[in-house]
Amino acid sequence: MKYKFLIALLLISGYLKAQNLNIIPQPRSVVSGSGQISINNHSTISLSDTSLTTLAIYFQKELFKAKGLSPAINNGDLKSTVKLVLTNTNQTIGAYALKITPEQVTISSSNKEGVFYGLISLLQLIKDHPKEGDNLTLASTDATDAREYQNVSLASTEITDAPRYQWRGLMLDESRHFFGKQKVKQILDWMAYYKLNKFHWHLTDVQGWRIEIKKYPRLTSVGGVGDYSDTSAEAIPMYYTQNDIKEVVNYAAQRFITVIPEIDMPGHATAANKAYPEYSGGSVAGYPNFTFNPAKEETYQYLANVIKETTALFPSKMIHLGGDEVVLGIKAWSLDTAIARMMQNKGFADVGTLERYFFKRMTDTVTNMGSKILAWDEATQTDLPTGKTIIFWWRQNLPGQLSLALQKNYQVVLCPRLPLYLDFLQDGTHVSGRNWKGVFNRYTDIYNFPDRQLNADQLASNQIIGVQANIWTEKIASEKRLDFMLFPRIAGLAEAGWTAPEVKNEAAFNERVQAGLKNWDAADIYYFNPFDPQAHPEAVDFAPVIRKTPVAEKHGRHYKAHSKASKRGNKISAKSHKSTSKST
Repeated sequence: MKYKFLIALLLISGYLKAQNLNIIPQPRSVVSGSGQISINNHSTISLSDTSLTTLAIYFQKELFKAKGLSPAINNGDLKSTVKLVLTNTNQTIGAYALKITPEQVTISSSNKEGVFYGLISLLQLIKDHPKEGDNLTLASTDATDAREYQNVSLASTEITDAPRYQWRGLMLDESRHFFGKQKVKQILDWMAYYKLNKFHWHLTDVQGWRIEIKKYPRLTSVGGVGDYSDTSAEAIPMYYTQNDIKEVVNYAAQRFITVIPEIDMPGHATAANKAYPEYSGGSVAGYPNFTFNPAKEETYQYLANVIKETTALFPSKMIHLGGDEVVLGIKAWSLDTAIARMMQNKGFADVGTLERYFFKRMTDTVTNMGSKILAWDEATQTDLPTGKTIIFWWRQNLPGQLSLALQKNYQVVLCPRLPLYLDFLQDGTHVSGRNWKGVFNRYTDIYNFPDRQLNADQLASNQIIGVQANIWTEKIASEKRLDFMLFPRIAGLAEAGWTAPEVKNEAAFNERVQAGLKNWDAADIYYFNPFDPQAHPEAVDFAPVIRKTPVAEKHGRHYKAHSKASKRGNKISAKSHKSTSKST
């Protein structure tokens, strides 16, 4: 009798806690019901379609990692605990319904993405509650009795949900500092957990070339040597083989995440030009070999070959060509006689016209290969095909670039430095990172984006397809600091991309973030704790040198740092900051 009373108390406790739905991002509609259901090792999962099997297996594995529970997949079980259903309705991609009753949990959607996101919401609910039975003192010593009462109780609830935007992205710069595929997979796990679905992989830049191109092996054997904090020729090349790329792309696809590579051009080409200097557009002070040479016909064929190998690795049929900050090295074009002669022959009035000519040729190459063009907002100055181009608006101080992109009927992804650059400081007490004239990027700033920044017409535009946060890594050399700069801001990003503005509530969001800290603790994530900043002191990879005068322009990657390591010797050993953090 005493034993049964203890079980009842635990079940009631689980029911009360289940009333608080700690789901990030916040669902569109939540209706509470009466009663509860238990998920345990006797539970089963049934599917309306065998194509959902991989989703059920994913849920099985994640549930076992989180709670040690492993419900069986049994398609013939009409009374299954969890039922996954593909419907014939025409729902938005990612939309789903999650219904929890005392008899069954049902997740339904017209598309597999929606079923997956319903499982993610269910998983978050389960992870939010303790597994009952772990601490029972049983009169019986039978281990079977203990397993019998290990379960998670969930209150009856009905959730109807759909994403605000179809592009919910995160960009990782691995040219400045290289992290490797295990860390990338961990990031993909957390992206899936927060329903993010686009991974923009910045693989080439000044400091390193990180993708194997078989036709041009020196791109990695020479261009892959060194990083932002170690440019020595003795360093080991750091890059992804084509098999590595395929592995990561497949891993992401299993989580409904699309991977998009970036091959930056015509600027930010220093690492490539180190490998193949014959394609360099020349040097200027501070920016050696920054551009590709636009006067050599061989340059265009070389880059076409690179694009061909790259796009073959990414089923997304999208490639980001950069197109930003060419102005930093473009003066070298004016000093080259062959380039000057080309400009004269083609009647180009200035190097800006030549830049647009170069970019148009390369984008034509991309579209002829059947892929879509992605580019930073400088590309709005070039006439690109509207149905095959996505513009990434990053310069929040130039709102005219966003207006121009919309005027030209381009699709647009919003990723302005404020508030979506994650190398920016996130708290006034931090010293390592950047700011914009004293403005930081707090996780709540991201949460409130874009509604507090864009006007009503822009917010209503169906040309704006989503949001993306960018992690530039000049000042991020270790996994520990990478985690510190990503968490908790990834939660704000999830809500910015998914949650409808009419259901947003910042106070409730803060409560959900605070409740979710235990998940990051369990995964050994070194996060910034906005509720107790001293709990995790700032993770710093470089000794800070405070600059009092910010520079007002240049892309996040070259904008002068609020704190910086003036010399390589100021770098704090990355080894001391290597994280053993786990996935979700």
